[in-house]
Amino acid sequence: MNTGSDKHGEAVVAEDRTGTDEATVDRVLGSRAPEFIRARRALHLSWQVGVFIVGLAVVIAGAAMLVLPGPGWVVIFGGMAIWATEFVWAQLVLRWTKRKVTEAAQRALDPKVRRRNIILTSIGLVIVAALAGIYLWKFGLQMPWKIEDQ
Repeated sequence: MNTGSDKHGEAVVAEDRTGTDEATVDRVLGSRAPEFIRARRALHLSWQVGVFIVGLAVVIAGAAMLVLPGPGWVVIFGGMAIWATEFVWAQLVLRWTKRKVTEAAQRALDPKVRRRNIILTSIGLVIVAALAGIYLWKFGLQMPWKIEDQ
């Protein structure tokens, strides 16, 4: 369990050690279940099991969407967000992920990185266009599954 109580009955909350900025450190880690649920151990445990199962179903659906049509990563992070309503480890993973995504976005805005990405994309497009031209020169506008043996 991510929260407990000391000998005087006061809540003890897990400490955030992710190195996040001051605004997010103020947020308390731990269960966001209603107080009447947290007050009863059996009810809180069943609440956690339910949250885990729902989050697991969403994460599995997102993993399936990585190979099937659909927004796989968005759904996976949605499942992690469901878990983060109850589990400290998921809250820490989401904070780390948000920090890394923010850093990557800032790096992508760097003019040198943008120039490199544009050059690499242009080279990739030239290669794809050359391969498409070779295919059209050799086979014409026939689809690959209709090409007869030669």
